[in-house]
Amino acid sequence: MRILGFFALASLLATVSFADPAAAQGAKGPASVGGAARAAPKPGAAPASTARPASQATASRPPAPTTPPKIVALKLDVEKFTLDNGLRVVLSVDHTSPTVAVDVVYDVGGRNEERGHAGFAHLFEHMMFQGSGNVPRGEHFKLVTSHGGTLNGSTSEDRTNYFEMMPRGELPLALWLEADRLKSLDISQKNFENQRKVVEEEFRMRVENAAYVPASFRLEELVFQGYWPYEHPAIGNMRDLDAAQLDWVRAFHDAYYAPNNAVLSISGDCDPDEVKALVTRFFGSARSHTIPPYEPGAIPAQTEPRDAVVEDAHAKLPGLMYGWEIPETKEPDHYALELAAMLLAGGESSRLYQLLVRDRSLAIEVDADTDRHRGPDAFEISAKLSGGGSITTVGHLIDEQIARLAKTPPSEGDMVKLRNQMQAGYILGLQSNFVRAQKLAEFELYRGDANLINSELERYMAVSAEDIRRVVGKYLTKARRSTVEVKPSAVALAEAPHEAPAAHPRAPSHPKPLPAPAKK
Repeated sequence: MRILGFFALASLLATVSFADPAAAQGAKGPASVGGAARAAPKPGAAPASTARPASQATASRPPAPTTPPKIVALKLDVEKFTLDNGLRVVLSVDHTSPTVAVDVVYDVGGRNEERGHAGFAHLFEHMMFQGSGNVPRGEHFKLVTSHGGTLNGSTSEDRTNYFEMMPRGELPLALWLEADRLKSLDISQKNFENQRKVVEEEFRMRVENAAYVPASFRLEELVFQGYWPYEHPAIGNMRDLDAAQLDWVRAFHDAYYAPNNAVLSISGDCDPDEVKALVTRFFGSARSHTIPPYEPGAIPAQTEPRDAVVEDAHAKLPGLMYGWEIPETKEPDHYALELAAMLLAGGESSRLYQLLVRDRSLAIEVDADTDRHRGPDAFEISAKLSGGGSITTVGHLIDEQIARLAKTPPSEGDMVKLRNQMQAGYILGLQSNFVRAQKLAEFELYRGDANLINSELERYMAVSAEDIRRVVGKYLTKARRSTVEVKPSAVALAEAPHEAPAAHPRAPSHPKPLPAPAKK
């Protein structure tokens, strides 16, 4: 991954200053407040504010900024073309570093799996590294790394991607390797059995033996109950992996791995004419075919709370998780909900961190975020309790903060800080060639136009304080809430510390207490 220097990054940007907050809020995107996508990186700290009286506030807290931020207009050069076989190609040239990123994103993920076949998209991601017509097993990794590059792949509910970061002179090698495994993957019984064992071991390590992860999966099941695409995790389950058959895996490949079901994104130091010639030469002979339609149906409405308790042998402290189903990322309200998550628990200066961790010492970590699914999404709040905290007390205080925000919009200082954080996170998150290639591919795949990467930030900046108040009151209700309580097992409790933490414990700047496992 490459980081641009300050002047290189500045060359991609143009600054537009709004003299007053109302002007910034009035700079509407294409759909009023806009439609969110996964392009925005998870932001840092949110504004400092708690339910405690001002006289009890921590003296060391810095005052919220009041100067409206300068709105940065992103101007990434984006070029697109499509091969005769349907492969969509996105190109962003950047000569500031002699490197280039290649990302091939297939429109298939956990959401496309049939019941009984959970985890097939992830299993097939592993199969894609097992050799192809002109590349023996294991040689893909060796060829890339021996030529100064790095590579990997990942699977989510919404897509599967494969990528290389290479010196600029090795772009032909990266494109040839990706084209060869698209056209002639070696789907043998030996490779299948080998990778099934690898994926099952990954499941044991990242799910069964990972603290809080089973509970986070249970929360997803509750939030998306009755909606199969997101009701199950992309990593799958042991039962379906054990039952998998080679013919099923081959059928999955034949259904979804085609040029007309993929986006090839290239970002970095390259020549557009050379790229077009190479892509046409290597990918042009890949055969397209009809892709199965994606018809998930509507998500069932939730009209009453859903609750579960998960006993976790690997958790040393109790945990509390809240989840709500919210609109998909392209809907206007999603933007406001992302900013609400930042305000509530987006870092050490956020409302819930200040209240639960710093002031009351009831938790050691607290976080709020959205899942950023392509379809119906989830808003989640999670807290890992301290030795002195209780589920009842922490839950009550979280409820109070949500009710407060649903009644009273954020202050102008809150909004200035949120916009500064969102803008910094978004711009800095696009510094590397790889991240830009990935985000461009996802905008093209999810939203139909990679150029939207340049206007996405404006839609976040257009969210008003009233938008945030309204969406919190509309979506984060008790009737629509799913709750998971994490109970450490007897063994974990015996090993857990029983004293309360210090009044001002150290914590990461981007706390993520109850993460889902990495996909790869």
